[in-house]
Amino acid sequence: MNIVDKEYKNFIKEIKNRIKTSQIKASIKVNEELLKLYWEVAKMIVAKQKKSSWGDNLIEQISKDLKKEFPDMKGFSVRNLKYMRQWFLFWLDDIENGQQLVAQSIDNIFTIPWGHNIVIITKCKDKDEAMFYVRKTVENSYSRAVLVHMIESDLYKREGSLLNNFEKTLPKSDSDLALSILKDPYCFDFLSIREKHDEKELEDALVKHIRDFLLELGNGFAFVGQQYKLDIGGDEFFIDLLFYHIKLKCYVVVELKTVKFKPDFTGQLNFYVSAIDGEVKGKDDNSTIGILICKSKNDTVVEYALNGVNSPIGVSEYQLIKQLPNELKSALPTVEEIEQELKGVEL
Repeated sequence: MNIVDKEYKNFIKEIKNRIKTSQIKASIKVNEELLKLYWEVAKMIVAKQKKSSWGDNLIEQISKDLKKEFPDMKGFSVRNLKYMRQWFLFWLDDIENGQQLVAQSIDNIFTIPWGHNIVIITKCKDKDEAMFYVRKTVENSYSRAVLVHMIESDLYKREGSLLNNFEKTLPKSDSDLALSILKDPYCFDFLSIREKHDEKELEDALVKHIRDFLLELGNGFAFVGQQYKLDIGGDEFFIDLLFYHIKLKCYVVVELKTVKFKPDFTGQLNFYVSAIDGEVKGKDDNSTIGILICKSKNDTVVEYALNGVNSPIGVSEYQLIKQLPNELKSALPTVEEIEQELKGVEL
């Protein structure tokens, strides 16, 4: 009877999985059809506004008539119709002309949820940046909140920008993938620690907020351990943070430095990467990668330091808080201006 019960449980589990897969496919199809409808509605509105003198009042009237005709359908508010129009016009040139950039990923625009599309067209500066986030949403199944965070933390500019020696130390395919995954700088704006923090405090804070840290690292990272112990010929060494990357199929050593980059940091990280390759890496694993995350760096010094290093290593900076927008920076007084003001204040 136990065997029958076990067989039945596996059988019913398989059926449930099939149903869930079908539901997911159905919801994706419904989303695609809805967005294609939005596209056609927007296209008709834009065309009519060009040929007639109805102007903006047209959208208000359309909203009123559609909600009256289809009371059970959501999405025909004035605000949403204006978003449809904005969305259509944002992508219009590329899609209508079949330009290569969008032609490669046009289906993705209709695959991601409508709310994600609105976020992308309202927060991105141009089509290249927008398509980057469309692809990332499809690849990583971003929620809307995560998508907003990625855009606001400027993932588009940070991803693939860290200084590294991957081209010399990794196969071409692995080098390209590693570079596309890693960032510079890393934004740790989810942390609240002292301004003059040390490496241990930063490390502990990241582990405490490991979920946010993994989100910032990116899709595919699995946490292995903190202060990971290596016993080499009786000598003990401890790695700050050790990860495994699913897509790269390799271990990733992360060393944290709360000071400006120094050339000797690469020697220590090179040793750790070699040690993981020799002591931990399995026969099916690819070469271990090292990431050095510093408070700041001189790019030229980093390039010289990485020259001749045999292990694949990337060097990045980290930020604890988001930088103020330029318009706010200009509105704030400088230190000199504050000091000048204080000179005339009696304490």
